[in-house]
Amino acid sequence: MKGMGEGGEDCPFEFNFDAATFKVGDTVSYRVTGSFEGFPFVGTLLEVHDDHVIISPGPMEPDARYRGTRESRPVVDEKEIA
Repeated sequence: MKGMGEGGEDCPFEFNFDAATFKVGDTVSYRVTGSFEGFPFVGTLLEVHDDHVIISPGPMEPDARYRGTRESRPVVDEKEIA
């Protein structure tokens, strides 16, 4: 994402926003419902299914797995985070 980083440099992530082409290993921007609504999160796709995806939120939570919708910016239910 051009000019979105600190000081105007490019964002360090390359996101896949095309749900039709999602594949394991893609970096996605995802959303969380509830109290986290409106905040963007970055994750890696671990599984891609016809109607949902499984997202890893990254190295800070290596065992976490979140089920999200299969759309350009997947939505994860806040209950998944707890």
